[in-house]
Amino acid sequence: MQEKYPQKPGIDFILRQAFFYWNKTLVFQLIFSVIYFTVFFTSLFFFASKYGIWEQNQVLLEAFQESTQAYLQKAAELGATENSRYFSYAFLGTIVFLYPLNLGFFKIFRKADLNEKIELGDLFAGYSGTNFFKYIGYFLFWFLIYLMIAQTIILPIIWVISTLFVAPLMFFQDKRIFEAMSLNFKAVRVFFLEIFVCVIVAVLFKYLGFTLFFIGGLFTFPFWNAMIYSLYKTIFTEKN
Repeated sequence: MQEKYPQKPGIDFILRQAFFYWNKTLVFQLIFSVIYFTVFFTSLFFFASKYGIWEQNQVLLEAFQESTQAYLQKAAELGATENSRYFSYAFLGTIVFLYPLNLGFFKIFRKADLNEKIELGDLFAGYSGTNFFKYIGYFLFWFLIYLMIAQTIILPIIWVISTLFVAPLMFFQDKRIFEAMSLNFKAVRVFFLEIFVCVIVAVLFKYLGFTLFFIGGLFTFPFWNAMIYSLYKTIFTEKN
């Protein structure tokens, strides 16, 4: 792998490229969202029922109607229960399990570059073989760090940017997590402005569809992957 120095890509080029990949694979964007939200909400409702979360929410609502102090006290009590902990583990497990679904887009976008036929099975490339455990292990590590810093404003943004290329580097070049993070840092030092602007655009567009019209969100929700691939392809060069 080599960074493409000293020439720097234009932000407009990266954005156009990301929207090209997204637009060319709209059907797969929709399929991704349908699968993702179906599994997510099915799991959420199942475990919420299993561990009595709906009943806890009713108790919290009644406490809130009484007073804010009563609500906070009851929330602390219920949050410390065994069922609440189990539900949190189930929620985390669902999020982690779904993460490799994003990596399928890297294979899809690469096939688009090579003018190869894209198949539905490509969307599940992240679940293939033992690499699945590598990907979910990375995302578990990433998500736990994110949770610890989520209450701050700046640190989550720094963490996202600092790990933006770890997944594609693992997927395309079989890099280890910390090796990929090191390469990520090098890229950020040189292309910070381009990466920062593209990340902001990707986040805004990702949720724009839900804001304007809910169904549209099913198409825009996976856009983040197209932006990552566009940045990765522009900044990094793969060498055999």
